[in-house]
Order: sequence, then structure tokens, then C-alpha cells
Amino acid sequence: MGEKRFRATQLFRWIHQRGAQDFAAMSDLAKSLREKLAGKAEIRPLPIVTEQISTDGTVKWLFDVGAGNAVETVFIPEDDRGTLCVSSQAGCAVGCRFCSTGHQGFSRNLTTGEILAQLWMAEHKLRARLGLKPGERAITNVVMMGMGEPLQNYNALVPALRVMLDDHAYGLSRRRVTVSTSGVVPMMDRLREDCPVALAVSLHAPIDALRDDLVPLNRKYPIAELMQACLRYLEAAPRDFITFEYCMLDGVNDTEDHARALLALVNGRGPNRVPCKLNLIPFNPFPASGLLRSPREQVMRFAKILQDGGLVTTVRKTRGDDIDAACGQLAGEVQDRTRASERMKRLPVPIVPLGSPLR
Repeated sequence: MGEKRFRATQLFRWIHQRGAQDFAAMSDLAKSLREKLAGKAEIRPLPIVTEQISTDGTVKWLFDVGAGNAVETVFIPEDDRGTLCVSSQAGCAVGCRFCSTGHQGFSRNLTTGEILAQLWMAEHKLRARLGLKPGERAITNVVMMGMGEPLQNYNALVPALRVMLDDHAYGLSRRRVTVSTSGVVPMMDRLREDCPVALAVSLHAPIDALRDDLVPLNRKYPIAELMQACLRYLEAAPRDFITFEYCMLDGVNDTEDHARALLALVNGRGPNRVPCKLNLIPFNPFPASGLLRSPREQVMRFAKILQDGGLVTTVRKTRGDDIDAACGQLAGEVQDRTRASERMKRLPVPIVPLGSPLR
């Protein structure tokens, strides 16, 4: 528009730091510029379809993204942080067996604006609700763990991450922004070069034969390739470890033998060792999955084997499950254009012997 660069910075601050929705309110911009902006652009929030608040304080919003699609965003309050779980797609094409979103199929990628609009709305709505003072933030951490596989929407994801990190916008630390992936190896390498933030990898199985069924993407990028990509990512990562997520499925991936195989996989000696933390996630059942949550006693036995082997291991506390806001429950009422529910009507996940060879 031929304006000086500092005008863009002012505009950035008004929108992202102050939550302005009207150019006319931007008092330090020349009136002529405000009028010019109003004629060329708009600041439009995503329409809120529903807002639900859990008994534990978790908040879930359902946003309308048009054409019959909706996506979900979840705010998780804790004593020392406020975490926002952000969606990157309407639906998901990966089709993990334990994920409600995957059973809904894939509709489309979100735009950069739609990704950021979730953070914009949550931050400024929560500031007002919590009565925060100017400069105080409601959201200190963002996790790209909502609906969708973020690295399959790479071109929209990276600009959104850069705005989250920008000091004139949300000013989040790279250590406090996490991208979760099911293992899109080439895009992990690109993210390392373009915008390295904290990385979480949805692992869920220690051997290929089992992970092929639980996380179909593994057939394209098997575990050995995934582990090497993790090691490459650590060269530029803001943290010195990868977080591995592991959904605990009763009788499927939760035995003591599975724990020992997982320990051997990530804690091997020499150059193949992957510095990591393990996050064990209680499965949140839904009818179409045909899967059950591992009993707590089994989860704790599993965790102890990992901890005794020297791995930092946590068991994720389930939050917001009374409003279907817990991990793996986000469905968002997307239109199923990929017949995912039909394709995923298979026999129960087999229990794969751990003697099966690794690829």
C-alpha cells in the first residue's frame, strides 16, 4: 500500500496485542490510512458455534469455518500456565485408529488466518473474562495438537507460527510453541530449517508391524526413518529433547514387553539414541474405535519400566473429558468427504507379537 514499515508494526500490535476489530479505533494511525485500510481489508473473527466449560476449567470452542465445517479449540488452565490447543485442518487425513478426528475424515486445510483466529479470539476473550491487566497474557503456551496433522498444512502453518513468536504479536517463546506430528518426515526436516519450535511426535507403538495399523502414515515413513528425522530436528530445536506421545490402548500396545521394546527403541546406545521425554496418554474411548483405555494400574507399570530405564516419563492428566475436549476427542462436526468412517470399519487392532522384525 506504499506505507512506511512502522505502520505495519503499529497495525500488527493493534490487531494481535490489543485485539482491535475496527480500524477506526487505531488512534495512532493517520485517519487517511484508517480509511484506506477499511476499504481494502477487514478484521473478521471466526464465528463461535458453541462454547463449553468443563468442571476442571477447560474451555472448548467450536468455530464455524464455512461450507458446513467446524473446528475445535481447547484452552487448558493450569497453575503456572495457560495452554491453547489449536487446530490446523477441518478433519484429518492420517486416520489414526484411536483418534475421533481421524474417523470423521478430512475436509480441508485451514488458512493461516483461520489458525491464528483461534489464538486471537481465545487470548482476548480470556483476558476480558479473567480481568487481566494490560500486558498480562492468558495464553502462555500453544500446542498444535487440535484437529488435523499440522505438517500436512505446512504452507499455512509456518506463517502462523511466526506470528505467534513475533514480539509485536503474541511474543511466545519457541520453547512454548509445540507442533505435534504423526511423523511426516520430509516436513519435519523443513520445519527444522524454517521455524524450529518444540516438537512432539505421536509414536504409539515401538515396532512397525503394530504402528502400521495404529498410525497408517508409518507405512510411508517407518519408525527407523522417523527416529533419524527426530535426531536431525534436535540439531536446531529450542529444546534438547523430543516429546514422544503414546496413547495407552488396553491389550494392544500397553504390555510390559511393549514398554521394554519402547525403551530399547528410544534409549539405545550410541548415535541412534534419541533424547526424549515420554508422555503416556490415557485413551479417551469413542464408539467407532473398538478400543479400550488401559487400566490405570497397567499404565503405571508401563511407566515404571520406562522410568527405571532412565527415561523421563509422565502420565498425562485427562482434562475436559466431560465436554469431549480431551486428547483424541476433537471431532468438530466436519463433513466426511473421504468416507473415513467406512474405510476404518475394520477388524479390531491385532496384538502384534513383539518378535515381529523391525523394518
